[in-house]
Amino acid sequence: MATDLKTRLKKAVEVAARSLGASILAVIQETPAERAGDYGTPAAFLLAKALRQNPATIAAQLAGAVVLPEGIARVEAVGPYLNFFVDAGAFVRGVVQERPSFPHQPDKVIIEHTSVNPNKELHVGHVRNVTLGDSMARIFRAAGYSVEVQNYIDDTGRQAAESLFAQRHYGLEWDGVQKYDQFMGEGYVRLNADPDKPSYAEGISAMLHRLESGELRSEVEKIVAANLETCFRLGARYDLLNWESDVVGSGFLSKAMNILEGSPSTLHPTEGKFAGAFVMDVSNFMPGLEEPNVVLMRSDGTAMYAAKDIGYQFWKFGLFGDSEGGGMKFRPWAQDPDGQTIYTSHPQGDPDTERRFGHASEVINVIDTRQEHPQRVVAASLGVAGHPEQERRSIHLSYAFVTFEGQTISGRKGVGASADSVMDEAEVRVTTLMETLKPEIVGTAEGREIVRRIGLGAIRFAMLKSEPTRIIDFRWDQALALQGDTAPYVQYAAVRAGNILKKAEAEGYTSARADWSQITPLELELAKVVARFNDVVTTSVRVHSPHVVAQYALDLATAFNGWYNARGEDGKPATNVLASPAGLREARLALVERLRHAMEETLGLLGIQIPSAM
Repeated sequence: MATDLKTRLKKAVEVAARSLGASILAVIQETPAERAGDYGTPAAFLLAKALRQNPATIAAQLAGAVVLPEGIARVEAVGPYLNFFVDAGAFVRGVVQERPSFPHQPDKVIIEHTSVNPNKELHVGHVRNVTLGDSMARIFRAAGYSVEVQNYIDDTGRQAAESLFAQRHYGLEWDGVQKYDQFMGEGYVRLNADPDKPSYAEGISAMLHRLESGELRSEVEKIVAANLETCFRLGARYDLLNWESDVVGSGFLSKAMNILEGSPSTLHPTEGKFAGAFVMDVSNFMPGLEEPNVVLMRSDGTAMYAAKDIGYQFWKFGLFGDSEGGGMKFRPWAQDPDGQTIYTSHPQGDPDTERRFGHASEVINVIDTRQEHPQRVVAASLGVAGHPEQERRSIHLSYAFVTFEGQTISGRKGVGASADSVMDEAEVRVTTLMETLKPEIVGTAEGREIVRRIGLGAIRFAMLKSEPTRIIDFRWDQALALQGDTAPYVQYAAVRAGNILKKAEAEGYTSARADWSQITPLELELAKVVARFNDVVTTSVRVHSPHVVAQYALDLATAFNGWYNARGEDGKPATNVLASPAGLREARLALVERLRHAMEETLGLLGIQIPSAM
């Protein structure tokens, strides 16, 4: 198999190095386009110090000592590098026959994302959070991990209190037709534009107290249900909704503070500005801070927000032990569009569900860049508590803001586009394009599904193609373009590959009887890109970002388009599958089929589907 070839090359080079008298961990890389060979290694540099010889001399010795694995035709020493040349036919056959898979990982990963204040509809900036978290869940699952997706519901926050207050204060009546979160959001925006808002402080505080007592939970649940409709439409799925009121009532805070009490890095100052408070010194875990002391509990016994987050994070890692059970109960909330049950924390939940959730080996919190320092404090608290592995695997997937057509978004002011309206607009724009290009299917079930896949794909890809810490300015003309770094560009390439397969099937051709000896360098280059799938998924897991997968999707499309449009010296198409000689025709057909599958898998990791036509 092609993916295994790099592994076998690595082992072969390491065995050859030991025969020369030194041990190394070899690195195998694709050679740059302008260099000879298909794969290479700088192993000679690693051996130079141990053997006290010139790297170029060592490379020559390695070339003579290495036993080439099956699929490698020859090796050359080029200065200090070893370059390997693959057997093209064997390599492409291996890629075609390979179905990427990952071994089961024993680790459980918790990914918390969305966590939108339940007081209004999601706006386009929230879409970045949802798509980042959802895609990371897909990628980790593909890599063999058990994944639990959580959504934190802040049902005792001021924003929710303000929306509920506005509804009552202005006498707003829901018509039963408008999406409920949009209805509540209108009241929230109106309240924050009201010059008399300061005089409503007492009423808002009273509403907040009612929320904290649990009296209005059913009201918030209606907003959350509407929020989830949007998230489902975006393609996101969840395992658990954790409510702030349940977390506060769980005892997580006191349990976490008891754990931290035993650390030499926590203290109860008796004098100075921290007198009477419970303080955590993070200087050993967050060096360079001007003030390394973090107040967890004020002198009056009330908790700082960081302390609550720490307690919640400790629970996610299962640090409270089996005997205590975690302090929360859970019960089914609803079924998602795929028929899977979503659970929710609830005071009247089933105690037997306590072990079902939490107890992760790694926790990924998808939160914007404004929370960078608080998230570092949360991770540091795990180190303070004597859990360095959990500290290391406490991940803040930090992302930058999204602007919309150059405009800064503000939910409080009602500035920007809602997530629902963005998805609606995408479908309108794609439908308009379809009316020009494929009017015969507009309005049909197939046409509507094509529109949905292209529109949603454009939105998700625009949010995922860049590194999360880069600011995104979402613009329609860029997101829906058929050229450039867009989902439609990749989808179009996948549809084109699918059309080749359909024509072959109609003419009775299959990939059987492929003659791999006829493979040309054009197929080899395409197969090398397809073979990178496993490495891409592994890298995405390591760096905790889907942008690696998005860029790979573009690479697949670009490689296929280059192969499809290749011309021979006579100027005629060089890769026309059905016009190719027997044997080569079947081999090319098999490669196109494999590439189409790779595109489907890759886009699937981003939550994007391939339309039936474009």
